[in-house]
Order: sequence, then structure tokens, then C-alpha cells
Amino acid sequence: MTFEHILYNVTGRVATVTLHRPEKRNALNGTMVAELQTAFSIAEKDTNVKVIILKGSGEAFCAGADLEYLQQLQKNTREENLADSRSLMQLMQQIYYHDKVIIAQVEGHAIAGGCGLVTLCDLSYAVPDALLGYTEVKIGFIPALVSVFLVRKIGEGRARDLLLTGRLISAQHAEYYGLVNQVVPATEIAEYVAKIAEDLCSGTSANSLKVTKKLIAGVLDVSLEQALEEAAQRNVETREHADCQRGIQAFLTREKMKW
Repeated sequence: MTFEHILYNVTGRVATVTLHRPEKRNALNGTMVAELQTAFSIAEKDTNVKVIILKGSGEAFCAGADLEYLQQLQKNTREENLADSRSLMQLMQQIYYHDKVIIAQVEGHAIAGGCGLVTLCDLSYAVPDALLGYTEVKIGFIPALVSVFLVRKIGEGRARDLLLTGRLISAQHAEYYGLVNQVVPATEIAEYVAKIAEDLCSGTSANSLKVTKKLIAGVLDVSLEQALEEAAQRNVETREHADCQRGIQAFLTREKMKW
């Protein structure tokens, strides 16, 4: 499928979604948001795809909202702005609850909505020169949607620091805060992320990854007792799944499992 603002390709069991507006520093607009939704839907339905890599073309990962897009928002009616916000909300939910593991490969600055995309990914790796942050308050806007996910990811205190100050932090600081998993040299990051993706494809059960993601996403939504009961039920379902039965058999017979 051909897109206007993104690239989508599959190599082996890994789908790569590339934000592709390098002349605009991969800034988000309504079209790109819709195309990202479509790409993630395609990847979710493709049984051959097990891992998704999200990256950007050119020097930036994503510079946030496009200027023309921001200008249009000022002209929108309340209903139009609500519909637009809900579209972005749906993309965020789609990434957060996606069945497949999504890895952010951050090879440039990730700002505002761009940093929001990093926040939502399961795993994130950034180059040393990348700056990350949520600058919405500096233009009179608010980081409303991403705040819901950021508090979950790095805790209230650190989320307050980043969201209220609107400051940009280094990749190293983002790693310290838990916003990214690791800082990787620019000359090595593509190979490093590809290796992480390949290890997930060859060394883990797709069903186990999907169920584990669901457990993590839902654990803060219910009481401790409910979370434990849900975990117990998931244990039973997983033990009955063919992946678990094959994996245990391979372990007992000391055979290398091919996932």
C-alpha cells in the first residue's frame, strides 16, 4: 500500500513504519495520523509480522505537530477539534494496546507529539544527540492525551517535571527517567534495533508477547486482587495454548525452539 507521509515495509517478520516528511522534520498532521492508524492495523492483521519498528526519515524522529496543522486547529469548530483529538487518541490507544511489540528507533529529536509516540512504544532506543520533551505548555497548549500514558510509564513526579516545564532533555536523561530503554551510538542503532527485533521474533512466543502486553496494560486499571485474578486466568489460558505446550516440550527435551 502506498502512503503520502509514511513508509511501510516488511522484512522477514519485522514491519517498519517510517515517518516520512523529512522536509517538515516528520511533523504530524491529520493525514499522517490517519496513515499511521492504517499501517498499524495492517501490521496487526498480518500473521507473518511479529515486531514493528517505528522510526523517522532524515534528521528528526518527529518534531510534533505541523505548523499548518496548528493553524487549522485555530479555525476549527469545537466539534472539529474534538473529532481531531479523538483521532489522535485512537492512534495512541492503538499503539499502546497493539498485539505486536512496537519498538521506537529514535535517531533524532522527538518533541511534543513526537515524544508522545516514543512514550507509547513498548521499547525505545535513542541516539546520544537526540533531545526529547513535551513542549506543549510553551505554546499555550497542553499535553493532555500523552499525560495519561506518561504517568503510567515513568511515574507522577517525573511526568510533572517534563510536562509542566516543557523542557527538552537529553537521550541520557530520558534513559535515566525510563522514557527510553537505552542510548545507542548513531552508527550502531539500526543494527542494534534490528537485533532486538530479530531476537523477539526468533526467541519468544507471539502469543506470550501479546498476553504479557495485555497484562501490563491492564494492571493499573483494577485493584490488586482483580489484577491477581486476571493474572491467574491468563496463566490458565496460556498453559492451554499450543505455544506453551510446544515450548515446554522443547525445554524438557532440550531442543531449540523455533518461534
